[in-house]
Amino acid sequence: MSFSRLVRFVPKDDDSKVLIGEPVDSQVDVGAAVRKGEDVEVNVYSGTSVLDAGSPTGNKATIGRILSPVTAPEAGTIRCIGLNYKKHAEEAKMSIPEIPTLFLKPATALADPYPAPTPIPKHTIDSDSADYESELAIIIGKDCKNVSEADALDYVLGYTASNDISSRASQFAQTQWCYSKGFDGSCPIGPVLVSKEVVGDVGGLKLRGLKNGKVVQDSPLTDLIFSVQEIVSFLSQGTTLPKGTVIITGTPAGVGFARKEMLRDGDEFVVEILPHIGSLYNVMKNEQ
Repeated sequence: MSFSRLVRFVPKDDDSKVLIGEPVDSQVDVGAAVRKGEDVEVNVYSGTSVLDAGSPTGNKATIGRILSPVTAPEAGTIRCIGLNYKKHAEEAKMSIPEIPTLFLKPATALADPYPAPTPIPKHTIDSDSADYESELAIIIGKDCKNVSEADALDYVLGYTASNDISSRASQFAQTQWCYSKGFDGSCPIGPVLVSKEVVGDVGGLKLRGLKNGKVVQDSPLTDLIFSVQEIVSFLSQGTTLPKGTVIITGTPAGVGFARKEMLRDGDEFVVEILPHIGSLYNVMKNEQ
């Protein structure tokens, strides 16, 4: 299977279907266009999953709603790397780690981009501690165990954007992070899956986070402490990473707790990774 950019979506003319395909316009920022209400046309593929997308059918469809590139059952347990940007470690006043710091999110944390709402759990609302973390996500393309750094990219299918939504009050009350970062809907990813061949060296990507249109995070991926190859190899030692596994790779400086700018009901947050991946839009909503 060869592809450049895949989007999983519900078509505008039939909300009972889920389709896979490549945007007709290879340069369009799918997330930004859909947020603006623009029509995005897609060349539909024969498969039902980005893990086995099939081939172009010759049919076209217009996106009605963007879905996460992989489903929750495909993703399984989400692997998350903490403290993986040098400047973020500096703002957090923490030492540069010598090995990757791993925490986990359950499959129920996986979520779709806008227009799906991004929830602030009701038990965390009073603490006013919902925070964003703009991140690059890796999608594993085949089962992976005990791989070397030299071979790690052979197991990567591609990349997308993610937002590691966190409750800082819960995080700082504990010594581990799975609870505070594992709530339902706390890991939206999208809008497209870009092949590793198109991306090439992730150091050529630039990541920004924008809260209500204001840039709050802005970093090249050259600030990563541990590379994609190091992360995939490390996580695969003694542990199978099944096909479809999502790995989020850490956030740069500028998070809300450092800026004292937390997320609240109605706020819009955008994770933008350019070129190729585009903009993951999230609109926050208090859980009822």
